[in-house]
Amino acid sequence: MKHCTEGLVGIDVSKARNAIALADGERGGEVRYLGEIDASVENMRRFVKRLAAKHERLYFCYEAGPTGYGLHRLITEMGYDCIVVAPSLIPKKPGDRVKTNRRDAVSLAKLLRADELTAVWVPDAGHEAMRDLVRARTAAVECLRVHRQQVSAFMLKHGRIYPQKTGWTMRYLRWLQEQRFDHPAHQIALQEMVDAVRVAKGRMIRLEEAIAEFVASWSLGPLVVALQALRGVNLIVAVTFVAEIGDVSRFDNPRQLMGYLGLVPGERSTGDTIRKGGITKAGNSRVRSLLVESAWTYRHPPKIGKTKLYRLEAAPPKVREIAWKAQTRLTARYRALSARGKKTTVVCTAIARELAGFMWSVAREIKAA
Repeated sequence: MKHCTEGLVGIDVSKARNAIALADGERGGEVRYLGEIDASVENMRRFVKRLAAKHERLYFCYEAGPTGYGLHRLITEMGYDCIVVAPSLIPKKPGDRVKTNRRDAVSLAKLLRADELTAVWVPDAGHEAMRDLVRARTAAVECLRVHRQQVSAFMLKHGRIYPQKTGWTMRYLRWLQEQRFDHPAHQIALQEMVDAVRVAKGRMIRLEEAIAEFVASWSLGPLVVALQALRGVNLIVAVTFVAEIGDVSRFDNPRQLMGYLGLVPGERSTGDTIRKGGITKAGNSRVRSLLVESAWTYRHPPKIGKTKLYRLEAAPPKVREIAWKAQTRLTARYRALSARGKKTTVVCTAIARELAGFMWSVAREIKAA
C-alpha cells in the first residue's frame, strides 16, 4: 500500500469479525476494501497501528449497534478520531437492494470522506453504566405491567370483578388470595401469576434503590438533584433524562433538544402551502414518554407541596427561579389549551415540549455554576 497523507476508515462491526474499507483523503481518491479481521481488542489495536504507519492522519467511523462503544474508546485512546454513526441518518439510495459487510464498509468510508454522516453522542464508561441501570429499571416496569395485565385478564375471564376502584393495593392483593376456583389448575395458575407480579415488583424496587444510591456519586448527580425542583420531575424522570440525553451543552438552544426528543410538529410544505401535522416522534422515546406523563401534573394550579419544598431547598437559587417560572407558565398554558377545546393528549404533549426547554435551562445553569 502506498503512503498517503490522510485515510478515512469505514468499519462494519459485528460480534466476531469487522469488515474494513479505506478511502484516500483527496476528493475522488481510491476506496479500497481491506477485508475482514477478528473483532478482538488485540487484533483491532494491531490493525490500527499498521494503518497509522502508512498515514499521517486517520479518521474512523462505524455504525451504532449492539456491540456498544468499546471500539470507539479503543481508537480514541490510541489518539485517533472516531465517530459512531446514527444508522437511521445514513444516506441510502432507494434502489439499492444489496447489503453486505463489504458494501457497508465501503459506503461508510465514502460517506465519511464526503462528510455526510451524523455522529451520535458517545457516553463515558460511568455514564453508560448509569444508563444501563436506568434502562434495566424501565424493562422491569414493563415486565411488571405485563404480569399485572395477565392477572387482570385472568380474573375478568372468570367473572371475578374487584368491588373497589383502585387496584393493586394491599386490599386488592388480599382479595386475590381469597379467591377460590373449582378446578385446582385455575388456583395454581392464579397463584403463579400473582407470584410473578410480586417478583417483578421486587426487582423494580431494588433497581430504583440502586439508582438512588449511585446518583449520589455520579458526576451528573448535581444535575439530577436540580431537575427535581421542577414540578412533575421526580428522581426517575430526572435520572432518565440525564442518562439518555447526556451532555445537554451539545444543544445550542432548547428547540434543538425538543427536536431531538421528537416533540416538535412535523411539516410537509411546498410553495405557499404549509401543512403541519403531529409530532415527529423522532429521537429518544423513553424520555419523550416520561415528559408527557410529567406534563399531566400541570393541570393543577401553581403550588409548592411539602415534598417539592425539600427538593427546592437542595437546588441553587437560579434553579428555584426557573422552577417557579416553569410552574406558573405551564399551568397557565395547560388551562389555556384546555379552554380552547384541545384534547388532553395534545395539551400534555405541548406542555412536555415546553418542559423540555425548562430542563435545558436548568442543565445550562448547573453546568455554568
